[in-house]
Amino acid sequence: MTTLPAPETNEYAPAFAGYVGRLGRSEDVLAVLAGQLEELPELARRFGEARGDYRYADGKWSVKEVIGHLADSERIFAYRALRIARGDGTPLAGFDEEVYAPAMQADARTLADFVDEWRDVRRATLSLFRGLPAAAWTRRGTANGQSMTTRAAAWVIAGHTRHHAAVLRERYTG
Repeated sequence: MTTLPAPETNEYAPAFAGYVGRLGRSEDVLAVLAGQLEELPELARRFGEARGDYRYADGKWSVKEVIGHLADSERIFAYRALRIARGDGTPLAGFDEEVYAPAMQADARTLADFVDEWRDVRRATLSLFRGLPAAAWTRRGTANGQSMTTRAAAWVIAGHTRHHAAVLRERYTG
């Protein structure tokens, strides 16, 4: 498959513009997604298990919760991408990440476990995207009341991961 062009602004909700904007318009989104398979685990290793529960401020997620959030949200966006890519026109519901985070009970798991889970999710996401026919990338669906293309979902996943990796580097490492 050739490099996918970046999605146009009408392919995703305005709330996702920041994530899509984290990738350069000429970047290969599949290469970015694959590269993050090495980058995010390496970043998490820098924290070590002892700092997995670290929060940079009261009320903020722990390092483990950030990684868990990335796995949860990627599952949801990949599911949206699958449904849209396959031509399923059923409107897809939104989700509230603030409800998901405490429900994951991160304190009961290790940071390594969260990283392994995220890696498994990312591998599945890459497998999905690598197997899509060309026509699937520009199909549209509705998620959380907003129009979205399959292509935009891929860019949102990659940009969302970049966003949270930057937050981990800037706010969690001191």
